[in-house]
Amino acid sequence: MAYYRALGELPRQRHTQHRDPEGRLYLEELMGEEGFSSDSSLLYHRGVPSAIVASRVWELPDQTRTANHPLAPRHLRLHDLETGPDAVTDRRLVLGNADVRISYVVTGTAASALYRNATGDECVFVEAGSGVVETVFGPLPYRAGDYVLLPRATTHRWVPAEISRLYAVEANSHIAPPRRYLSRYGQLLEHAPYCERDLHGPTELLLVEDPAALDVEVLVKHRTSAGVVGTVLTYATHPFDVVGWDGCLYPYTFNTEDYMPITGKVHQPPPVHQVFEGDRFVICNFLPRKVDYHPLAVPVPYFHSNVDSDEVMFYVAGDYEARKGSGIGLGSISWHPGGHAHGPQPAAIEASLGAESFEESAVMVDTFAPLELGEGGAAVEDPAYAWTWAGRHLPG
Repeated sequence: MAYYRALGELPRQRHTQHRDPEGRLYLEELMGEEGFSSDSSLLYHRGVPSAIVASRVWELPDQTRTANHPLAPRHLRLHDLETGPDAVTDRRLVLGNADVRISYVVTGTAASALYRNATGDECVFVEAGSGVVETVFGPLPYRAGDYVLLPRATTHRWVPAEISRLYAVEANSHIAPPRRYLSRYGQLLEHAPYCERDLHGPTELLLVEDPAALDVEVLVKHRTSAGVVGTVLTYATHPFDVVGWDGCLYPYTFNTEDYMPITGKVHQPPPVHQVFEGDRFVICNFLPRKVDYHPLAVPVPYFHSNVDSDEVMFYVAGDYEARKGSGIGLGSISWHPGGHAHGPQPAAIEASLGAESFEESAVMVDTFAPLELGEGGAAVEDPAYAWTWAGRHLPG
């Protein structure tokens, strides 16, 4: 995100000596993307950010995926999914492919483990709850409706103030605003449905009380030629020892209430609802809005075939008009794969005529490679969903 921020104590020029009141040199860490050729931030540590004293295997939660074969649209009821309370280690995999993984967890109120995802950026949607994500850049408060954007390799932990429902979209790439919303210099343009003032980064630093705390474990998810694996790194000092940082790479939140839906005279396609993009996937949100104003408009979506992508819709709030009669409710996921034409339930089409607004909230992830079913998704699948367009409850 090319939007400059600065916090804490900084020298006048970068890569020059910066000392504490006792004369000790602070240590620079440049955290940057694409090998020094994209966004970066410069952090100043009290301790040595590379000083590890142990490394051991972290056995990740079950990452098993099953192909969608035979091909079928699917309905997953996430509110029926049982998880442990840790916001990181107890996530359960719902859907995934080589580009992106979608997980779900219902937290307790205890802090999670310290965590760093070195496979890619994370975009965590807060379905319910509130708290703070403590990061090496500073604390980041979160609340219901927030997207929490965590750049790759950001050390952090979740500290829920209350039970929180978290829908985690984990990339193998970076996640950013869509390029068509940005100027060639990175500013959000006038036609974008949000702007920089809607993005909330840390506003203060987070210094541990004892910067010399020893043997601090950080769970690291990272890549090997065999796939995604986990390691526990033990550091000689606490990673939350940053006295200042500046740059254009940092975690931030964006709340759906600050998104300005784009509407039209007739039904608008999903790209107008886009909020973020990664490599080979996009994130959209469908929010309360006025709908089409043509006198003969059909407000619900037309039937459409995703010839290039799988479509995943997470139903968060409101009354989703197009899905009435399908069994889908709050906390549901619909997964409509490439190769299957999908759209509204037949009765919903006539029922929507004359509607002036929709009161619905949903988060959509569209991928450009086939998804597979994770163990968490398989545990809460509704086996009757695929046949509902035909008015049946069982195949045959």
